[in-house]
Amino acid sequence: MENKMNYTEAIEELERIVEEIENGDISVDELSEKVKRASKLIRLCKTKLTKTEEEVSKVLKEIEGDNFSE
Repeated sequence: MENKMNYTEAIEELERIVEEIENGDISVDELSEKVKRASKLIRLCKTKLTKTEEEVSKVLKEIEGDNFSE
């Protein structure tokens, strides 16, 4: 499911997890699972941000190249 999840969905789930932890609404057993899930979501977000940054840089370089050839 994580591969299908987009950045916004991952951030929203992370926000819910943080809120639950801050409110103390979870048991110690749940805390461990929530932290593991948050870790996976953070990695997913980091990967998506890195990929997006690379794609934007590529497009900007292509645009710069187009400007020089005119």
